[in-house]
Amino acid sequence: MARRRQIYEGKAKILYEGPEPGTLIQYFKDDATAFNAQKRGTISGKGVLNNRISEHIFLALQTIGVPTHFIRRVNMREQLIRQVEIVPIEVVIRNVAAGSLTKRLGIEEGTQLPRTIIEYYYKDDALGDPMISEEHIACFGWASQEEMNDIADMAIRVNDFLSGMFAAIGIRLVDFKLEFGRVWDGDYARIILADEISPDGCRLWDVKSNEKLDKDRFRQDLGGVEEAYQEVARRLGLLPADDETSVLDFDQHRKKRGK
Repeated sequence: MARRRQIYEGKAKILYEGPEPGTLIQYFKDDATAFNAQKRGTISGKGVLNNRISEHIFLALQTIGVPTHFIRRVNMREQLIRQVEIVPIEVVIRNVAAGSLTKRLGIEEGTQLPRTIIEYYYKDDALGDPMISEEHIACFGWASQEEMNDIADMAIRVNDFLSGMFAAIGIRLVDFKLEFGRVWDGDYARIILADEISPDGCRLWDVKSNEKLDKDRFRQDLGGVEEAYQEVARRLGLLPADDETSVLDFDQHRKKRGK
């Protein structure tokens, strides 16, 4: 079947025209980038796993009333989503000190934060996604105060839910990134959760060993990147415990057949 018209290509996903107005097909790539795309590589099967993991999480969030762009998974690497107007802000929720927070403030990695921190970053690769405040957001009109209230409320709700979900399978949710979009009904817009939630945008550590199960393994050249993503999927019940590579094997078989 002919590929639909490409709308946008990012570092980890491609968006195609959807089958109906107001929809898109989101394709998950195996490409991996870090440090604002200064480091590039490929994580075999990442797109397949992130598609399944993000589907699982978005469906779970929908059951608690969090509105999302997710409609359904189409195949191993694609999902049908609602077309949204992306708010140009990355929302980072931090529960444990890691990454840029430790460098900026000199806090030891792994320190449990006294309270959850929400940070905002302006989505602009050319500028390196600079950190911004709510004052910047208001000044430049990137989102209204009402929208920011909705975004902050949803971010905390998602964090509470995911922290519990991951803790139940022995994983510590250190921090993660969210993106939001507007859907329009006439002149009225409402905010919904967009993009993806996967080991690409989350720091996930094993509760007992603090072993990293996310893209930090790629960033820090720790090795075992594919296995870490598989382990997250396995603990979520998305891969059989006795055959962790079955989904990836199926995807490779599909590619060879040209489907």
